[in-house]
Amino acid sequence: MIKKLIISSTLLIVLLSACKENYTSKDYLKTVLNKLDKIESATYNMIGENWNPGDTSASQINYSFVKEYNNPSDTTIGAKFVLLNKADTLKPVFCYDGQMRALFNNDKKGIIIDSFTVRKLPFRALTPPFFNYVTNIVTYALTSQGSISLEMKEQKNDIYVRLTINEDKQVEFFGKAYHIPTPPFDIGDPTSIYELWIDKKTDLPYKVRREMSHNISVTTCQDTEFNKLDIKDFKASDYFLSDYEIRPYGYRQADNKKNALINHKASTWRLQTVNNQYVSLSDFKSKVLMIQFTSVSCGPCKASIPFLKELHKDYRIADFDFVAIESTSNNTNVLKNYMERNKFDYKFLLSTKDVLKDYSIKSYPVFFILDENRVVKEVINGYGKGTTDNKIRTVIDELIN
Repeated sequence: MIKKLIISSTLLIVLLSACKENYTSKDYLKTVLNKLDKIESATYNMIGENWNPGDTSASQINYSFVKEYNNPSDTTIGAKFVLLNKADTLKPVFCYDGQMRALFNNDKKGIIIDSFTVRKLPFRALTPPFFNYVTNIVTYALTSQGSISLEMKEQKNDIYVRLTINEDKQVEFFGKAYHIPTPPFDIGDPTSIYELWIDKKTDLPYKVRREMSHNISVTTCQDTEFNKLDIKDFKASDYFLSDYEIRPYGYRQADNKKNALINHKASTWRLQTVNNQYVSLSDFKSKVLMIQFTSVSCGPCKASIPFLKELHKDYRIADFDFVAIESTSNNTNVLKNYMERNKFDYKFLLSTKDVLKDYSIKSYPVFFILDENRVVKEVINGYGKGTTDNKIRTVIDELIN
């Protein structure tokens, strides 16, 4: 009798062990992928964060309500979705339907539509909706034949997954994985890291973190509901508002406004430094002043820093002065860390919406070169090492002499 009890107990322990999920195996990721493949639609509140490497706080945080639809007929992204303002879900922020993407400016009541005919790329450069995004990351982790490492760890309420892609090019997920061509500026280590947090109750991811040498992004989903939306006949134009102006992507209106500023006096401003002091346009007394509108998350902006440091040393302060205006982050700690990492000490100010509007800033970097009367003499968009350097020096030298 005792022997039978011992045998029965042993069998029970074996059976219980066999039933326990092995959360650290690739088989578990197959379970997750199977769950993801059953999602036809989803709604959720999304928190999107952008970080600069080394920072202790996000440079940008956005809150959206998302409607996501599976769209296998779209062989690029494979999903349709709309991002709505969380505080007012009648106001769309971004929409993609497989044929076009639409970017909404609710402050100016404008919509820019992109049918992907202006920029000829081998992929559609947009961040897919959350569940499409994580599906492609998990698929890559299970099927890639490249140089990857996969770490899985069971935690109290979730499973942590870290996919490290050790390739000579960064890997981004625009639908499927793409090895991104190396840009004309230094991005540092091309290693790509993707981290997932998977809820043990649902076997579905709820958070993803993407880390590159130049940028980190984090997306978290909350209050998710699945397969309750009608996925038929969804179009981006369904969200177009009747009183909004619609313009095609690549329309040069913004550049025309910038050009209109040439030979006109620059708008005045008074802006805050990273040390909570204030600097005004009128504080600069040099013959020539250059203003750079920049962003801590902009690769070409970062690439321009060595030239700007060199430029700042090559001219007398009485002849030339320079100031950079940060246009996307108002976090002073982020800006201080950016200055320290890139080892520059020229003036670095926080912009305002009014200043960005006055100077018609839509992209970064943009250089405004002003004469001693603070009249705009040249506007230079973008940065290309060598070409932009020479153009800026030529304008400065002409104005000084």
